[in-house]
Amino acid sequence: MLRACYLSHTSGITMSDSEGQPTQSVRCALPSSPSAECVSLAHGEGARATRQLIARHILPNFHSRQLESLPDAAQLSIQTDRIAITTDSFVVSPLFFPGGDIGSMAVYGTVNDLAVSGAAPKWLSVALIIEEGFTFQQLDQILANMSAAAKRCDVEIVTGDTKVVPRGAMDGLFINTTGIGELRSDAPSGPSSLHPGDAIIVSGPIGSHGMAVLTAREKLALSPPPQSDSGPLHEAVAALLNSVGSGVRAIRDATRGGVSAVLHEWADAAQLTMQLSESLISVTAEVRGACELLGMDPLYIANEGTMVVAVDPTNEAEALAALKSCPQTQGAVRIGTVQPKTISPVTITRLLGVEQPVDEPTGAMLPRIC
Repeated sequence: MLRACYLSHTSGITMSDSEGQPTQSVRCALPSSPSAECVSLAHGEGARATRQLIARHILPNFHSRQLESLPDAAQLSIQTDRIAITTDSFVVSPLFFPGGDIGSMAVYGTVNDLAVSGAAPKWLSVALIIEEGFTFQQLDQILANMSAAAKRCDVEIVTGDTKVVPRGAMDGLFINTTGIGELRSDAPSGPSSLHPGDAIIVSGPIGSHGMAVLTAREKLALSPPPQSDSGPLHEAVAALLNSVGSGVRAIRDATRGGVSAVLHEWADAAQLTMQLSESLISVTAEVRGACELLGMDPLYIANEGTMVVAVDPTNEAEALAALKSCPQTQGAVRIGTVQPKTISPVTITRLLGVEQPVDEPTGAMLPRIC
């Protein structure tokens, strides 16, 4: 039987039995001092601490008329009768890595999903799940990077949510986003429209993001370290569609599973074979060295600002010129062609001239890379 309990501001409520032995404790949601520099459980409870978190840290970074009155829902004016909507969650570890961080990547990843679907990105929602004890200094830096990324992509963060979980329930910060865009009339039909002879283009060097996260997470002393390709693709997709239009068969950003995963999905949807040439595939020296050291193939490594494009062969030169005109996709190259279906969905001709099957990824080589 519980006989007594006492309240401590730092430890919460502790209950004891008839012999005075502690039996159960409930932690206090309030920070241990008014000047605490970390997020507390109280910041997720919807009361004064939550309002302070929003007023002092979120609103100053997310400049949006929609957020000023903190409505339960954003009201949007749509200029088209067709929209695209996507949702994504970001749990990358570590939160900061060479070339990016979880905040900017959350914006770019959502924008890119809309862009490769043939939509002009317009609005984002952002939900933050924060671990108790996460520092405001880190939070402010991540929010500032999200704001800068949104401005770069010309999208508005119009609504969101904040939750705080107890220390140890997660590690630091998770972000969930939803993106809405206005769908273009010339949006690509998708991989089911592929034809034999179509050119397969990759917008830049592959494998950069996954290797950047891996080397940061495992503290590998590589010099220089691989840099993530995390960045926006909306301008490149717009330039591509403006130049080639219906000549673009399909576009996909090569995130988890890398280029290999995209091509296997396309091969299955089109019932055709994707044939690659290793000599045409671009890989930075840093990524190539890391992959050789760790025994990995860049085709399977995640990207966060690189896409795979299939175009009509008569439009290949125009497509490459359009992509190379944009900073994010200046390294665009053709890496292969679509062929009639063979026994292997995806093949690659290696440097010694031997054609080999490219296996489909069966799991995550690098977990928590986005």
